[in-house]
Amino acid sequence: MLDSGDSGCPEHCSAPIAHKLSQLNIDIAALSEVHLHEEGSLKEHGADYTLYWSGKPKTESYLSGVGFMIKNSIASKLENLPTGHSDCIISLCLPLHNKQHVVLLSIYAPTLQADLAEKDKFYTDLRCLTQKVPADDKKIILGDFNTRVGNNSEVWKGVLSKHGFQNCNNNGRLLLEFCAEQQFTITNTIFQQKDSLKTTWMHPQSKH
Repeated sequence: MLDSGDSGCPEHCSAPIAHKLSQLNIDIAALSEVHLHEEGSLKEHGADYTLYWSGKPKTESYLSGVGFMIKNSIASKLENLPTGHSDCIISLCLPLHNKQHVVLLSIYAPTLQADLAEKDKFYTDLRCLTQKVPADDKKIILGDFNTRVGNNSEVWKGVLSKHGFQNCNNNGRLLLEFCAEQQFTITNTIFQQKDSLKTTWMHPQSKH
């Protein structure tokens, strides 16, 4: 999460993230819960990164929000800047060889408690964007889907690998159906990890 607090100034919170990415030698990072209004960019000269974000209008509270943090050496060579589609989706197109591209989508999906209409709109928007990508280009979706997809790799062949976690919840079902329809693989189920490294959320009371 990147949160500018009451000031609304991304400078106050983007610098620590940029420095951490520099230490880890990460070229491009997708950010969720950016909590910044509208669209914008900020160059971090000290850590050599640029933050691009897409959030809610200034008339609304700044919940959710998505973005990319990109090394300046890459950002300076972009054919097109990242495009904000909503406070939940921002896209980035990078050129590959032979006139091909890879399209990265940074997303923040509705939480489990969100209205079904909000979830339907999110997946409709995401589906429209992925279907617009030319067939020869690559598509990678990054971010927080607020789901638990389970470990039933036999039922979801090609979508889930054998290193999922626990049971699927309602949001997980939506993601699995989307991936099966669009021929995506949930890649973090491919790699064997300790259970403690498979999740990004802990229950505030049980600590599970």
